[in-house]
Amino acid sequence: MAEAAVKSRKIPYVSAINEGIRVVLAEQPNAFAAGEDIGGAGGVYGYFAGIQKDFGEDRVFDTPISEEGIVGLGVGSAATGCRPIIDLMFMDFLGECMDEVANQLAKMRYMFGGRATLPVTMLTMAGAGANLAAQHSQSLEAWICHLPGLKVVMASTPADAKGLVISAARDDNPVIVVLMKTLLGMQGEVPEGNEGVPLGKANIVQPGSNYTIVSWGRMVHESLAAAAKLKDLGIDAEVIDARSLQPLDTDTIVASVRKTHRVMIVHEAVRFGGFGGEVAAQIQELAFDYLDAPVARVGAPFSPVPFSPALEPHYVPNADRIVAEVKTQLGL
Repeated sequence: MAEAAVKSRKIPYVSAINEGIRVVLAEQPNAFAAGEDIGGAGGVYGYFAGIQKDFGEDRVFDTPISEEGIVGLGVGSAATGCRPIIDLMFMDFLGECMDEVANQLAKMRYMFGGRATLPVTMLTMAGAGANLAAQHSQSLEAWICHLPGLKVVMASTPADAKGLVISAARDDNPVIVVLMKTLLGMQGEVPEGNEGVPLGKANIVQPGSNYTIVSWGRMVHESLAAAAKLKDLGIDAEVIDARSLQPLDTDTIVASVRKTHRVMIVHEAVRFGGFGGEVAAQIQELAFDYLDAPVARVGAPFSPVPFSPALEPHYVPNADRIVAEVKTQLGL
């Protein structure tokens, strides 16, 4: 008899994160969650809502306002047998704890010859679009993808928000799950149960035949909107959600480029020095002979994120900018 299909239903992105955390705490007795205001308040964004009440104050608790202390707690507890979920309220706050992240979390397993595992899951929020200004709106995935020893994933849908949290917590390596604050209210189909989303595997969210757009996070949705507009130009765009940046699913990206012969990489982070440059380099190394046009990139300008509600929309890439860059790339 065939297995029954996994049921799914539409829930918000924020609720999907909550479900993922609950799955982890239920299946891993040595897991706990720690962060600023995640206990009774349920976290600044609400994705810890009700979890302390259901799992107890010993397993879900508030920390002092010290990102270095939060990451240090994760490193030390993981090295001694726990499986912590630590919450870094804003990705921008990596600057407060980068020594702990870069020199302890990322390196300790290597430096102990594999005898110390660090199954730390770090949740953090990235992205502009909420008028939170220059110190609370950045996308800094390039910082952490550059650190051997870390895995980095970004969730663009409610289903991935749940599934990536679950898979991250099951991994014996430190995994940073980057979430998007502007997607918290987005509704999407989310499977019930405890299935994870594989780390290291991209998602072809829309098949296409003669153009490839690679993106991640919020920009996946702008890329899909751009793809719809590009149809009027005779461009049938394949949209790939990289989803896992470290490790990167280069095979899926390269296979698409070899089919379509044209590619654009879209990310919300500043274009200069962004992770899109690494993706572009891998494409030209592995699919150069298949390219009919140079690899194109769309990203934010080399500027801090503006607070001004009038300026911020001009800073963040959108579907119209993607379409304009495609036209420029193809000489249309």
